[in-house]
Amino acid sequence: MAKTDIARRVYNHTWKLDPIIRSLLDTDFYKLLMLQMIWGMYPKVDATFSLINRAISVHLADESDEQELRDQLDHTRTLRFSKKEMIWLGGNTFYGRKQIFEPEFLAWLENFRLPEYELTKRDGQYELSFPGPWMYTTLWEIPALAIINELRSRAALRSFGPFALDVLYARAKAKMWAKTERLKALPGIRISDFGTRRRHSFLWQRWCVEALKEGIGDAFTGTSNVLLAMDNDLEALGTNAHELPMVFGALAKTDEELRQSPYKVLRDWQRYYGGNLLIVLPDAFGTDSFLRDAPDWVADWTGFRPDSAPPIEGGERIMSWWRSKGKDPKQKLLIFSDGLEVETIEETYRHFKGKVRMSFGWGTNLTNDFEGCAPTATTRLDAISMVCKVTEANGRPAVKLSDNPAKATGDHKEIERYIRIFGEKGRVEQLVKV
Repeated sequence: MAKTDIARRVYNHTWKLDPIIRSLLDTDFYKLLMLQMIWGMYPKVDATFSLINRAISVHLADESDEQELRDQLDHTRTLRFSKKEMIWLGGNTFYGRKQIFEPEFLAWLENFRLPEYELTKRDGQYELSFPGPWMYTTLWEIPALAIINELRSRAALRSFGPFALDVLYARAKAKMWAKTERLKALPGIRISDFGTRRRHSFLWQRWCVEALKEGIGDAFTGTSNVLLAMDNDLEALGTNAHELPMVFGALAKTDEELRQSPYKVLRDWQRYYGGNLLIVLPDAFGTDSFLRDAPDWVADWTGFRPDSAPPIEGGERIMSWWRSKGKDPKQKLLIFSDGLEVETIEETYRHFKGKVRMSFGWGTNLTNDFEGCAPTATTRLDAISMVCKVTEANGRPAVKLSDNPAKATGDHKEIERYIRIFGEKGRVEQLVKV
């Protein structure tokens, strides 16, 4: 594959439109897996997704141009899945299974087009939302975040000349390669790329993925980015996200239905998928409450992804629960994925080695770590915590509690109601950097 001179390409970002999103496959794999379930079981549900900038001190609308944002969003709406992409989705093996996507679903996907968006500015922030049928709006989340993040990067780099850019990317490459050398020293470690949503740019994510493939060899298990998986002959990885229990919770008509909604998600998921796709995401409304009320059959699933709790604390909590259900943690899988830096990966790996199977989804700190790399001091290249969450389903507010209250989203009164139902045990506020 031809290599791109990233610095030169960045310097030449002066074309009328240099597309950030080049393909509808430039998304996370879990989105397609969830989409199939939504398409098959919940085609009549409406859902609104909204941009949420947790780093409120960063005024996104002041740092990047609104028209540029509109141009990129409009371009993304023109994209369709190509014939090559459809053949690959239909014929490839995912998680050891052929035809994971139903022919009827793929036929529908051929004509898929992202719906319209709503964009305004207020107090230096973009108010960006995507209302409409859930099976259409769900695919806006990843490209919207990728566009916002890359436009911010481009704006920060606009004043750099070609040599300054060369130095910047040389330092970033050396920094990332040093991390791979540390990870390579951990026998049996399993690392995957989860960095699409808050990446510095598409080209940089591609470089990071190719560097990991060469740098750590078989320890690199694949990428969540479907396009990069296809282009680099890698495994496409991902299961499900907080979006599902958040929508199910919003649709619940009673407190008891709300309390049972996380388990309804799992039952529906199991109708479509099995094996290594049976990974529980327990923290949408708090891990402690999830484990407290979980039916026994949840313990039969392959593993858990403790997303917002501290990795060692969250992992230990889940292992104790497995033991209480008569399960051997050594036969189970923990996937760690929340804001991981190389030090956290090393510490978590050493703590759990020999106790449980584990894998690490490395995200923003893989694909957007430019701190200290610029030739002149700047914070405008530092990654920020930004999400695109479902905020409404069928006109009802959607809520995420999380194990970290700093990551909670939703209407304040609804958050209070959810806390009354699920409790606050195990929720500990931590600084959210990315």
